[in-house]
Amino acid sequence: MAIAVTATKNALCTTYSQQGAYISIHTADPGSSGANEASGGSPAYARIQTTWGTAASSQITGSAVTINLAAGTYTYAGIWTAATGGTFIDKVAIASTTLGAQGSLIVTPTFSIT
Repeated sequence: MAIAVTATKNALCTTYSQQGAYISIHTADPGSSGANEASGGSPAYARIQTTWGTAASSQITGSAVTINLAAGTYTYAGIWTAATGGTFIDKVAIASTTLGAQGSLIVTPTFSIT
């Protein structure tokens, strides 16, 4: 059964956003554990905290975050409960991005229910 009521979808979006707010980048599919997380670089890679907005129209969006990355290829973003350690919440495939030198990715997390 599909969810038909927008207020219910918005409530679920809000609950999703409360699970975690730290955005990660991965070099391959992180699976269900958050594996293949980026590392290294100068400035060094670190998860960055997003600030989730208010759910509306069955969607919630976080603030854009800029994540420093070493040279390499990156294919997934993830959400965690903490800046280090913590619990891996979810993943999404991103357009494969190859950096030939130190660089950064700007990620704007969005969760929607259709």
